Amino acid sequence: MNDASLILVTRPVQLAADRPAEQDGFVVADPHSSQLRVLDLGATRGDGIFETVSVTGGHAHALEPHLARFAYSAKLLDLPQPDLDVWRNAVAAAIANHPPVPEMFVKLVLTRGIEGGDIPTAWVYGEQSGDFSAARTEGIRVVTLDRGYRHDVAKTSPWLLQGAKTLSYAVNRSAIREAKRRGADDVVFVSSDGFLLEGPSSTLVLRNGNRIRTPKTDQGILAGTTQASAFEFFEAEGFETSFEMIALEELAAADAAWLLSSVRQAAPVRSADGLDLAVDADLTGRLNDHLLSSPN
Repeated sequence: MNDASLILVTRPVQLAADRPAEQDGFVVADPHSSQLRVLDLGATRGDGIFETVSVTGGHAHALEPHLARFAYSAKLLDLPQPDLDVWRNAVAAAIANHPPVPEMFVKLVLTRGIEGGDIPTAWVYGEQSGDFSAARTEGIRVVTLDRGYRHDVAKTSPWLLQGAKTLSYAVNRSAIREAKRRGADDVVFVSSDGFLLEGPSSTLVLRNGNRIRTPKTDQGILAGTTQASAFEFFEAEGFETSFEMIALEELAAADAAWLLSSVRQAAPVRSADGLDLAVDADLTGRLNDHLLSSPN
């Protein structure tokens, strides 16, 4: 075993009925050797999709929702339909080929392949997660940044691929750098007409009294897999949960706020645009315990 694991998915998409299938559809590879060709559209154009799955104690969290979102992203990009059975087994192989660690992540990647070709490139990569204990307990500082699109962009301009989890992450990385320049840790995107959206790699959740709210996903944002598990926790705790249109000014008025993601889990927002927000340490701790132990 290595300190990372790499599985090359050799049968990433569903085959025609008359084509013979390989036995497994994936092979174990050396994560420290070169694997990707320089003309691959994933590298030259960011033309592909990915998912990142949290793993604790050898268990992949919310794998089925991640696979469903992976297939949805493929559909939005007009990529061939992924063979989810192969991907599911490849994830298990990536976990099995990694040394046991308390927390790790597994990343699934599917690109359009070599420019001019018609064979997708695909792999699953596993690595130990970083230490997010400070973000989970002390909280994070965020800034709000205009995404530059109206909240209804997914309906008016579907070719912009809002709501797909693509490899085109240059804008998201740029937003994080802007947050750092402003003395913050992360970003909450806002639509050009003033509605809260999501983080570059996270879902926003607010608490107002006994109500737990998250922005509606028809605004061109991702349906959060961690958010779905968090809502299960909050509902079991007696909170009401809902998807809503949430105006920018409601962030500062919230009783608590979190950015949720698959690897960092629940990071409480301790300030937004320089304004201090309350952090519910006890509720956050119990939420993270649930997320890190959830069987879903």
